[in-house]
Amino acid sequence: MKSSLVILYHREPYDEVVKDGKTLYLPKKSPNGIVPTLKSFFADVNQGTWIAWKQVNSKQQAKFEKRVVVEDEGNYNVRRIPLTAEQVKHFYHITSKEAFWPILHSFPWHFTSETSDWENFQNINRLFAEAACDEAADDALIWIHDYNLWLAAKYIREHKPNARIAFFHHTPFPSVDVFNILPWREEIVESLLCCDVVGFHIPRYSENFVNVARSLKEVEVVKQEKVSGHITPVGIALAEPEMVTKLRYKGQLVNIDAFPVGTNPQYILSILHKSDTEARLEQIKQELSGRKLVIAAGRVDYVKGNREVLEAFGRLLERRPELLGKINLVMTCVQAAAGMRVYKTAQSQIEQLVGKINGRFARLDWTPIRLFTQPIPFADLLCYYKAADVCWTTPLRDGLNLVAKEYVVSHEGKNGALILSEFVGAAVELPQAILTNPYSIDRMDEAIDRALAMSPEEQAERMSKMYETVTTYDVKYWADRLLGLFKDLKHETVAEKELVSS
Repeated sequence: MKSSLVILYHREPYDEVVKDGKTLYLPKKSPNGIVPTLKSFFADVNQGTWIAWKQVNSKQQAKFEKRVVVEDEGNYNVRRIPLTAEQVKHFYHITSKEAFWPILHSFPWHFTSETSDWENFQNINRLFAEAACDEAADDALIWIHDYNLWLAAKYIREHKPNARIAFFHHTPFPSVDVFNILPWREEIVESLLCCDVVGFHIPRYSENFVNVARSLKEVEVVKQEKVSGHITPVGIALAEPEMVTKLRYKGQLVNIDAFPVGTNPQYILSILHKSDTEARLEQIKQELSGRKLVIAAGRVDYVKGNREVLEAFGRLLERRPELLGKINLVMTCVQAAAGMRVYKTAQSQIEQLVGKINGRFARLDWTPIRLFTQPIPFADLLCYYKAADVCWTTPLRDGLNLVAKEYVVSHEGKNGALILSEFVGAAVELPQAILTNPYSIDRMDEAIDRALAMSPEEQAERMSKMYETVTTYDVKYWADRLLGLFKDLKHETVAEKELVSS
């Protein structure tokens, strides 16, 4: 049976487990993040397909199963694209991370195209497109996710001219002068303009895309609207008062959408309220012995601002000696996957800084920073959020930042202080946070001082407003909103084509 919904995403939606010599495809043990939300879209379809890549060696290639059934709820199969280690290296570790990633996050000095394999990137996108066309019914919705699959829409459109194609961009989309550094900009934009819907987290990113499209292609702005709802339209670094919502290109209507992904409050709270989680939380509080706790959660990446947080914390201990022995910083900074050479310097910087600060300020009974470089269980992370007086999440650039939302949920609107970078998508949703500029030493110092001095009354006032936002515009709201948009997509497209033809 052909599928009415086909989702293209680089990650497989399951954990692959070998038990008694048999390979099982089971629900993920750590179901936080976007994967469960995407899977939930299959609940309302007769048949769906999830397309992802799978690295295989020559021995595995001979017995490779392209299509697998997941022991999971939902009416869908997983169609896998077999890739060799060399293909993965050049597609994901080099081209995506060394060429695209620094441009998307506005770090052009990290950009390199000399080592990129554009032909390999094209071929893999073509494989995804061919698989999607094989699986999709004539009236199917084909939903593509993120920059790794920029070119898939164009290849799908060539095979299925009447397909309904949606694309969601999970990273930032940079300004026109930065994006246009990419030597392959024409092909990328041409492909995205083949979509019926192109979605982004916030209006600033969608406006950046529109400006890129207008700089490279003869596009017509069909509709522009004022930014409203819970998105702050002015006064914040990433704010936009208006956004283009419809373009026309080569006779086709392209809907431009901007709405940030939410977190899953019900799931987070269900974990926090378990007896074993509550026991772990009490253990952490006892270990703190009344000391203040600051949490900074993320991974090794030069865009995440880990170095800036560590330097600011070192300055805090130096300029405020009364805090020595009375405060701890927990930083979760998960190492990059093997083969990600671009992050080696960032990882080395983090480890050296932690060693330097601990070496200078530690006492026999107190070490100021605890660094986690391996993933910690989600329940433990939530305990650290709950115990933390301050969440310090200040990336230099980030598409959204779910850490901020998870911290707010874990405190249930009662207490805590959130320091948030102006340059993450969530900032336009959470103006009640202590917004700061991670590029500025003074602003970072002011932010941590404000957070530590904030009264319980002010904490409750700020956190309650953010809690209302995060629990209202959660991941289910995002999913339901997109489902509504997709359901209207076919009718709107047909109506527009009739209008154009008349």
